[in-house]
Amino acid sequence: MDLKNKFIQFLSTVFPANSTEWALFAVFLSVYGTLGTVIAVDYRIIFDDRIPWDAYFSFDNRAIVLTGGGYERHPLANYFFEWLREFALMFSGGQKNEIFRLVLAWCSNFAVSLSLIQIFKYLKNIIGLPNRFSLFTVFFFSAFSTNILLSFTPETYTYTLFLLVLFNYYAALKIRKDEVIPASALTLAVVGIGGLTVTNAVKVYIPLLFQRKIFSNWKNLGRAALKVVISIAVFLLLFMYRMDFKFMQFLDKSGAQFEKFSQQKVTPYWDMMASWFLGGNILFAGFELRDYHNKKGFEYKALFMDVFDNWVSHAVIGAIIILLIWSWLKNLKNKLANILMLSLLVDVVIHGILRFGLHTSYIYGGHFVFVFPLMVGWLFHAYRSSFKMITSLFIVLMLIFSYVLLNNIFRMTEFFRFLELYYR
Repeated sequence: MDLKNKFIQFLSTVFPANSTEWALFAVFLSVYGTLGTVIAVDYRIIFDDRIPWDAYFSFDNRAIVLTGGGYERHPLANYFFEWLREFALMFSGGQKNEIFRLVLAWCSNFAVSLSLIQIFKYLKNIIGLPNRFSLFTVFFFSAFSTNILLSFTPETYTYTLFLLVLFNYYAALKIRKDEVIPASALTLAVVGIGGLTVTNAVKVYIPLLFQRKIFSNWKNLGRAALKVVISIAVFLLLFMYRMDFKFMQFLDKSGAQFEKFSQQKVTPYWDMMASWFLGGNILFAGFELRDYHNKKGFEYKALFMDVFDNWVSHAVIGAIIILLIWSWLKNLKNKLANILMLSLLVDVVIHGILRFGLHTSYIYGGHFVFVFPLMVGWLFHAYRSSFKMITSLFIVLMLIFSYVLLNNIFRMTEFFRFLELYYR
């Protein structure tokens, strides 16, 4: 009976659990699904066997779907995408055609829509926001450029977004009840989240720092340390098995990748931070075309995001960052808010300080962009007793939401013009 209850609890945690959540899930599936269906059926950009990388915004759809991506960054992703690829091929009769693309797009749609449900659950069940604020915040988040792109893109970031949001919700439930995170759950999270993108594994351990009496009781600290050791051991064993235990090959490859993706580009550093790392995951900027080829004679056009070219976009992103920092300052004693911000700081260090992949950091949104709506939720919570402040915040966010939605709809029309010209 206990096992049955745990399974039911697991399902209610991962999937919609009431009529409001199911209705919300249906809305997201319908909207993102319509977008993904049109792109998958009418255009070949989601997957074209001739295009190895960078068709749009530096996503590596073909490489990810066929191999899971480079093992140095995505150590266990090949196992997940092998299953996903075979699942899509089952519906397409073994052909990499429009049906193949459609299944890939709908799997992405399903993952992103479930991620948004996890955001709603967190806002409602953890923060305790009323329905109207929870719904507004999750719709605001749904209009972010990251969610729009990942809703039809078969990439590691798509599923990382879902797993990270799910784990943060699960960890928040445990911490709120003063319960410990079991070794099994921690190991599964490290294998799943770190297996898709290795740098995200460290985020799984952040909630352990905020468990009750973790540092004041040596037994608690010892148990937590043992869980970390077990999870790392399992992860390394699976990873080394994939590599035939050639660890030096991993080190050499990782060094080469870091050198390649951390070199300073022509674009100024602060422009990359403002327009791509901080802004590009929320707002689409202008687009630029580049000529590419697949080293076998096939030439194609690639689309990349330019930096912001107007003050309004900078102002909107600036306002969101101010709200984010404001929320953190108001919730400095809040364990759950600190977990979210430390998770974000991991990416600030990797992309902002070490500059790894900063020139295309607008594609990494699945790793951290979910922190923004959740911290907005904590800001609402901090002022729950002040009608004046709540009203002011709501008006400001409504203005930001309106600009984000209109800007991203307009930019998507430009994206479709690009598809019409080059990917019919």
